[in-house]
Amino acid sequence: GVPLGGIGGGTINRGWQGDFCKWQLKPGIYTFGSPLADQFIVSIRRHNTTIYQQVLSTKAPTGEPLRSWNWKYCGSYAYYHGLYPRAWTVYDLQGPKVVLTCRQISPVFPHEYKDTSLPTAVFSWDVENNGNEEVEVTIVMSMENGIGKNHFLRDVISDIFLGSFRPFHCHLLKKPSLLSTVGIFSLLLAKENDENVTVTHCSSFNPMKEGSEVWAPLLFNGRLKSKPGMFSLHLFSKFPQKKLFTFFIKSCLKLSGKSAPSSAGEHTACAVAASCIVKPKSMGETLDFSLVWDMPQIHFGDAGKHYRRRYSRWFNGSNAGASIASYALHTYPEWEKKIDDWQNPILDNQQLPDWYKSALFNELYYITDGGTVWLEVDEYGKFAYLEGQEYNCWYIGVGTMVWLHFLVLVQLHYIKNILHSNPTQRKYLMDGMIAPAKTPNVVPHDVGCPGKGYRDFLVKRGFFFKLDAHVYCLGIHMRCLMGGGLDLGGVECRVLAYMRHDEDNDGLIENSGAADQTFDGWCVTGPSAYCGGLWLAALRCMEAAAELLGHKEDEVKYHELLVRATQAYQDRLWNGEYFNYDCSPNTNHSTSVMADQCAGQWFLLASGISDVLPDDRVKSALHKVFSLNVEKYHGGSHGAVNGMRPHGVVDNSSVQSNEVWTGVTYALAATMIHKGMLKEGFRTASGIYRSCWQRYGMAFQTPEAVRRNHTFRSLAYMRPLSIWGM
Repeated sequence: GVPLGGIGGGTINRGWQGDFCKWQLKPGIYTFGSPLADQFIVSIRRHNTTIYQQVLSTKAPTGEPLRSWNWKYCGSYAYYHGLYPRAWTVYDLQGPKVVLTCRQISPVFPHEYKDTSLPTAVFSWDVENNGNEEVEVTIVMSMENGIGKNHFLRDVISDIFLGSFRPFHCHLLKKPSLLSTVGIFSLLLAKENDENVTVTHCSSFNPMKEGSEVWAPLLFNGRLKSKPGMFSLHLFSKFPQKKLFTFFIKSCLKLSGKSAPSSAGEHTACAVAASCIVKPKSMGETLDFSLVWDMPQIHFGDAGKHYRRRYSRWFNGSNAGASIASYALHTYPEWEKKIDDWQNPILDNQQLPDWYKSALFNELYYITDGGTVWLEVDEYGKFAYLEGQEYNCWYIGVGTMVWLHFLVLVQLHYIKNILHSNPTQRKYLMDGMIAPAKTPNVVPHDVGCPGKGYRDFLVKRGFFFKLDAHVYCLGIHMRCLMGGGLDLGGVECRVLAYMRHDEDNDGLIENSGAADQTFDGWCVTGPSAYCGGLWLAALRCMEAAAELLGHKEDEVKYHELLVRATQAYQDRLWNGEYFNYDCSPNTNHSTSVMADQCAGQWFLLASGISDVLPDDRVKSALHKVFSLNVEKYHGGSHGAVNGMRPHGVVDNSSVQSNEVWTGVTYALAATMIHKGMLKEGFRTASGIYRSCWQRYGMAFQTPEAVRRNHTFRSLAYMRPLSIWGM
């Protein structure tokens, strides 16, 4: 389902069945588990009698835990709708004739760099009474001190005392070993200055027991066992400065009392409830809950230096969770307006298919759920996300076009690592050869820990240099347009000079015969369509950057090299219909039709730069890819297979030539659209969307690759963000 939270503060995934099922609180570490007590409950009363009480979950526990609760809600009377960063769950309660709509909102919208960093989400409940009599409706939210995988904290104490905040909220600390520092989990509910909503709470109950502390009083009078009023409730541990839960309620009342400390491994939970009267045939008050996880400090795998998350610039200290929760409840209507202003022009466009609207916004889930870090340094911080949730290399991709400053942040971070060298001799895994860990002027594949620089990537020697360096240079032009500034006699020129693996001095680089690019299981020899095209695009971007900066000498130098390389590219690879895969003597794959052969052209077109290859040849190649890689593969219903032989048979020469890559398919579709092939572009992209999101159930975890036998590789990957190229 749609993940909760802003950018770089960690995420909690709320599944389409309403369970809190995946937790990414420490960057890059994913825990799958659905704590039983993390639920919403509804209680409905008429004439002072409870007529309906139900856990809003289709699941049910086995044995003792929470057996007093009424489980197994009938899923036929509910539906889930996800459009990132929001989700809607509608419950049609047929008996009492009440419809509940839970709207889930996270602060994610374009070109904003404060609120989008907040680790929070709001649950806004609308209550509709379709009956002929007045009803009282209570919504309960409960949470426990774990994430479903035996992560629990000892010495948790509940303490109630007066508070000065109007909202009602609670904090819950996770197991200390889960994070480098305090992991505060806070939950808040509020209806400020609204006498029509009553808020009560249960400060502590054992979710491994029957749960009657919550269920019985709710069934008796539609309330939890606290008295309504203004108070704050905190859960503390005996560890210093580790506040767990804080509740705030709006009317004044003196309360006191502490719960006994929890022991090691003991489960504990709490609940908050909001009640309102709903007239017949009308809507009731909106009941808003805010969920916050305040974990301001993180560290990387070396467990060395601690870093502060971006949001701590504005919200820090012991009450940061409370402040964020209150801020979220006050501000989320503004967030929704910004989301509407961003999304509605696309959603309201009747010429665009629904699947595309879904793909465009829902694939952005990875911006927050991709192990994302956004650290509090400098003006805009330090930003990166993982290549994939299973491939833990710190990366960046196309999604930055929605937050352009992130592109500059990543470019500047790479600069610091490019010049670095590490002469330490390492054994490389693929060929067993011994070579230096890092050569100067090589763009690293993994930017690694911020304090220690890049991380050695020891699969192959010089691994990915023919991709990483090109992509770095392709970003230079965008940085110039944004005023990022650069010195073309510095790092950029060194990178380009190092990339010149040109044995015959024709201006075009050659591949080594190994899988030395992003298709790391697909060997390439000599000039190739993919890497050669990226080389041309990198040269063109450097030429354009030099022109923007007024560096005439550099502009002429790159132009002359580009002219030579472009001619060599066509002479060596063009076969009259498309560009050959490579120049290998092995014709079993050298003449294959590669889906991504126009990747370099796509980068140029997306950057607003003119083509370097003849338009008719690019279009011819795209038509060939569409007719073979798309239409001849599952009848065009599964996207574009990476490699296809000229006679219409899948290229099975490698473990990746016969895969369909989600990101490549979206990028191919974008290139087709740039070239006026609108119908073909949308048909190409629709196949991979329908495969991942509809056929295979991979919503909000789109993989890097799918295969003909309905298997996948690298679940939850960053490449599908290339949908934004369309």
